[in-house]
Amino acid sequence: MTKVKVEYVEASTQPARADIGDSSRVKQHIVPGGHGYAFEVKRGTSFRIIDLHGRQIVDMMAWVLPYPDSCEHLSMSYTRYVLNGEAPPAIGDCLVTNKQEPIFKLTADACHTHDMTFMACNPAFYAEKGLPGHRSCAENIAEAMEPWGMRSYLEATSVDPFNVFQNTPDMTLKDLGCSRPGDYVEFEVLKDAVVGVSSCPYDVGGFGGGKATDVAIVTGLKPGKK
Repeated sequence: MTKVKVEYVEASTQPARADIGDSSRVKQHIVPGGHGYAFEVKRGTSFRIIDLHGRQIVDMMAWVLPYPDSCEHLSMSYTRYVLNGEAPPAIGDCLVTNKQEPIFKLTADACHTHDMTFMACNPAFYAEKGLPGHRSCAENIAEAMEPWGMRSYLEATSVDPFNVFQNTPDMTLKDLGCSRPGDYVEFEVLKDAVVGVSSCPYDVGGFGGGKATDVAIVTGLKPGKK
C-alpha cells in the first residue's frame, strides 16, 4: 500500500513535505512558486496537488490525450452545468470536459474552497496593473505544455482553469487564499490526460505574503489508497 503523508507546518518555517514511500509508480514533483508544470496522468490512477506553505492558489487545466488532436479539454462551464451551479465540487463529484464527460473525480479535499469562474491571469491582466512582463498562469502553463505542442499562451487562455485553493465563493468571509500548509486535493483520473498547473504568481498588494510559494504534485497514486 502506498502512503502519502502530509506534514503540517507554519508557512514561516520549513515547507510541508509529502512522504510518497518507495512505490516506483508514485512520483512527486515540486513546482516552484510562480511557475508551471505539465504532466500526463493515466485512467485508473490518482494525483494530488499539495499546498506546501499555505495560501497558494494553483491554476489547473487539462486536455484529453492525444493533445491537441482530441480537441477535448477540462471545462468549467460544462462542470458548473453538470453540478447544477454548485461550486466548488464536493468529494465524489466529477469535473467534466467540453464533451460533457467526466475526466476527474474529486476523492479527497482538505481545503474545500476552490474557484470555477475566474480566468487564468495573463500578460494583459498584469499590464493593466502597470506590471508588464510579470509572470502569469497562462504563460506558465503554455511554457510547461510546449513539449506537447502548445505554441502560445493564448491556447491556454481558451480553457478556463479550475483554481485550486482560490476562495472566490466566500471572499467576504475569509482571504482569497485561505489554504493551510499541507492542504491538498486529490483526483481520480477517468480519462488519459495531460494536466497543466501553475503556482499562481499573483503577488499584488501583499497577496499570499507578497510571494508565490512552491506546491507539490504527486502522481501514480492508487484511487482510495492513502
